[in-house]
Amino acid sequence: MHSLAPRILFEDNHLIIINKMPGELVQGDKTGDATLADTVKDYLRETYNKPGNIFLGIPHRIDRPTSGVVVYAKTEKALVRMNSMFRSADEVQKTYWAVVDKLPTQDEGLVVHHVTRDTKKNKTFASVQKRNNSQEARMTYKVVAASKSFYLLEIGLLTGRHHQIRAQLAAMGSHIKGDLKYGAQRSNEDGGIHLHARSISFLHPVKKQRLTVLAKPPKDVVWDYLSSVVSGANDKTWFMD
Repeated sequence: MHSLAPRILFEDNHLIIINKMPGELVQGDKTGDATLADTVKDYLRETYNKPGNIFLGIPHRIDRPTSGVVVYAKTEKALVRMNSMFRSADEVQKTYWAVVDKLPTQDEGLVVHHVTRDTKKNKTFASVQKRNNSQEARMTYKVVAASKSFYLLEIGLLTGRHHQIRAQLAAMGSHIKGDLKYGAQRSNEDGGIHLHARSISFLHPVKKQRLTVLAKPPKDVVWDYLSSVVSGANDKTWFMD
């Protein structure tokens, strides 16, 4: 069995959806490091005995230190339709889990900021006031679990801005565990951060049925404890309506 197989959340003729680990690149960048896309292509080549080039479309991305659901397209038809859905404001529902060091002022709510990206620092700044060239960033959050030192937030991402969740939480004074760039006190051993793409839900690009896919967070003491508190955290990885 290929080493990727245990992390495949869903696969059919059109899509393959993977549980990304912290530190993995969704696709190539200037570092030249190996990517999850390369690993997926190796899996497809080996599993289906496909010689030569393998088509693999990348309709969306998550940050390198973030873990969780990543969707790849196995056909051009699926890629075109998924690209269109991801560009839409309401066709794809994305839920994240974030482990933070400080409780927000309320247990749940809608948060709206205006975000500005600094490409030189590869960082996004969130503020309540509009700025030059800023974009509106919206997300919902809810406190769903707590330990002695950390809190687990479930976040509904309503816009898709660069480093949006990390920047908005930092602006709220709630820093993601391990995220030094956005104000955490110390790094995680694996270089990742405790931000996890927990679920994604959309109409299948070919079958036109709603597909919902869930990913368990990485194994560590903090994730294990907080996710165990949340009911349904160990549900099956996908279902189609």
